[in-house]
Amino acid sequence: MKFPGQRKSKHYFPVESRDPLTNQLNPVLRPQHTHITGIDQTLVDIEAHVDQAFIERHQLMMGNSLLIDDEAAQRLYQELQQGQLITAEFAGGTIGNTLHNYSTLADGRSVMFGVMSQNITVGDYAYRYLCNTSSRVDLNHLQPVAGPIGRCFTLITECGERSFAISRGHMDKLNPDFIDENLVKSGAALALTAYLMRADNDPITSAAMQAIDYAIAANVPVVLTLGTRFLIEDDPQWWQQFIDKHVTVLAMNEEEAEALTGEKDVLLACEQALEWCDLVLCTAGARGLFMAGYTDEQHKRVTTHTLLPGSIAEFNQYEFSRPMLKNDCSQALKVYSHIAPFMGGPEKITNTNGAGDGALSALLHDMAANVFHRNNVTQSSKHQFNALSYSSFAQICKYANRVSYEVLAQHSPRLSRGLPEREESLEEVYWER
Repeated sequence: MKFPGQRKSKHYFPVESRDPLTNQLNPVLRPQHTHITGIDQTLVDIEAHVDQAFIERHQLMMGNSLLIDDEAAQRLYQELQQGQLITAEFAGGTIGNTLHNYSTLADGRSVMFGVMSQNITVGDYAYRYLCNTSSRVDLNHLQPVAGPIGRCFTLITECGERSFAISRGHMDKLNPDFIDENLVKSGAALALTAYLMRADNDPITSAAMQAIDYAIAANVPVVLTLGTRFLIEDDPQWWQQFIDKHVTVLAMNEEEAEALTGEKDVLLACEQALEWCDLVLCTAGARGLFMAGYTDEQHKRVTTHTLLPGSIAEFNQYEFSRPMLKNDCSQALKVYSHIAPFMGGPEKITNTNGAGDGALSALLHDMAANVFHRNNVTQSSKHQFNALSYSSFAQICKYANRVSYEVLAQHSPRLSRGLPEREESLEEVYWER
């Protein structure tokens, strides 16, 4: 496993590179590897440039999103192919993107539960999904289905207007029997999306609940990312109760935070969310990224950064502390951190889709690195108390922020490579703050 982010002191990380004398006393011949698991609605994002007549011919709504059935999706896809109108096909799905980016960053294994078409043709959307997913993402546990996976068509007309057509296909047909109990229980985290809880009568909701039960039974952190504010504002109280009962780590953007808590202020929304979970990651667009969580009073560390004003005065005072589960704290202290966009954000934002998934993948990498390091270097001073992550709040913010920048600067929501070993000269100081 690669080190999460960059810094000078790495506590003999990776574990194979420890002090030679220490290696003789306590050799690690084969490091114990770890993994994370996740459940997603497998879908492909298909982007095409069309004219208004195409929109009307397929009875779509200009500038709006519309659900279409499998037959309509197939007709639309065939016409796009025949007219060579498709400009890009990307593997999509919030958790699919997150697992891919995690495996790319960590050079480690992740396991995805979902469905996949059992009949795949070279060049079709299911083929594209497999091609655009890291080889470190274990897809061997996908459930085969006799039909298409989900497809999301983004149709761009001459005026630049984007219209969306979404075909669910069989993406919600995941059966609970295809959730591997041992893999979930032995993982460093279980990643889920809120969309899984709103699949009508399809079995993927039951599959997700089964995985949650396995994770909770083995004290594996359950990580939930909120899909869209429209999903949450339908019934925020239900989501509050769900998070309180099942979720360890919550990832969201500022709109979803407001829908969940009723607070427009991001800091206050994060503070409220901590009443239901242990750790919060909140992306806030041009304002950057916020984190909130708990640490024990006896393990708090004061920041050397400038103390920041806000609705919670000097809220980043203890951001050099490491996140902990509230139940592991003898005297729990709420901790907050914030970072502005890396280098002010990309000069040109190519695609906003997936920036939050990128930030979450960095957090998951840090959490998994902590488990990996604890299993292999048990005597390290890093593990004198039970922390939820390897790094501090401030360091995780830095890492997540950097990954988000990388996603924003490219067209696809999935990283094609990990972060550079060394930044450009002016950017190197970013990691030394």
